[in-house]
Amino acid sequence: MSETQIHPVTGQASAESVGASGLEVKRLSFLEAVAMIVGTNIGAGVLSMAYASRKAGFVPLLIWLAVAGVFTTITMLYVSETALRTRAHSQLSGLAKRYVGSFGSWAIFLSVAVNSIGALIAYMSGSGKILSAFLGISPALGSLLFFAPAALVLYLGLSAIGKGEKFISIGMVSMIVILVLATLINENTDAARLLDGDWVYMVPVFNIAVFCFSAQYIVPEMARGFADRPQLLPRAVITGMISTFVLLAIVPASVIALTGLESQSEVATLAWGEALGQWAFYTANTFALCAMMTSYWGLGGSFLTNIFDKFQSLGSESQPKARLLVLGMVCVPPFVLAYSGMVGFVNALYFAGAFSGVILSIMPILMLRQARRSGDLQPAWQCGWIAHPVLQGVIVLIYLASALYAVLSALQLLPSGW
Repeated sequence: MSETQIHPVTGQASAESVGASGLEVKRLSFLEAVAMIVGTNIGAGVLSMAYASRKAGFVPLLIWLAVAGVFTTITMLYVSETALRTRAHSQLSGLAKRYVGSFGSWAIFLSVAVNSIGALIAYMSGSGKILSAFLGISPALGSLLFFAPAALVLYLGLSAIGKGEKFISIGMVSMIVILVLATLINENTDAARLLDGDWVYMVPVFNIAVFCFSAQYIVPEMARGFADRPQLLPRAVITGMISTFVLLAIVPASVIALTGLESQSEVATLAWGEALGQWAFYTANTFALCAMMTSYWGLGGSFLTNIFDKFQSLGSESQPKARLLVLGMVCVPPFVLAYSGMVGFVNALYFAGAFSGVILSIMPILMLRQARRSGDLQPAWQCGWIAHPVLQGVIVLIYLASALYAVLSALQLLPSGW
């Protein structure tokens, strides 16, 4: 696929490859790549979906999760083919600059920054509250305890992120399996509750589902890890997204079947704890911490390497001083903002994040089309029929509708029931 040479033991790219883009190549296993997708997607938001769908019900949520998952997977596969057609190892902003130009590059970079900072603020705040409840310490100290291992793994780089995602994702799945099995055998569980709800409220759930999938950013990271086995990239993307869908569906399904729509709390861990007992409260909140950690690594790692790719004057990401400087830019502001009281700023980030979905629907399409005209390489894999213009148009409309919903919601122009 590429002229990049990778050492069979260390997984390191040649010095020429590192110097060209400022990004190193470190080998990922298939399981590590899948875990990166699952870990990035499964953030704390998975615990709020049961509450968010309390009016519409589980079936509309399941439908929108499937729709959003399929279209997000397709855009990720567009990025995959674009990366496989490009010799240099770049992040989304670098690929956009190559194939769409400076405006596209800045649009993607700002999209990455907005989504990453907003999410990292939420994880700082959420982790602090959970560890405060667990250990009886202040939320700020709890966030600091979360921050230390999270930042350390980001500093160590792609290989450490992949391994960390793998082990913690395995733990997350194990905890979910335990909670789901306990739910299935609980005498209060009633599967008929999954059919409750009102389809009139289906539209708001759509916007929630769209933003449950946020792993487009890490596809170029995975492409670096599969530089010597490019054919594994699309397989890992599809496997990771299917696994994500299953987890995103099974958590609200279990909680709704156990407690019913009318008894939902804003965080699913509370409902599970009340229904199953104290052990479930601790298990579910430990899952929440793991979900925040893996998503922190995925989004934070992508943001870090996008900074190196966008500002190549910083040098190679392997240089300790440069990496520490950029790590501080990624990690410190979210920690400070989480306890600054700047709620308006955080809300602004969330609102801007709605439009990053539009960017992530349009840019991969434009990048793929141009890469097919002027790419460096014949790729080991191509998108095929999923790159049909009609399907691409549907994807753009889906994300535009999501952004429009965010605008109408902010302006309070939606029906009161929504």
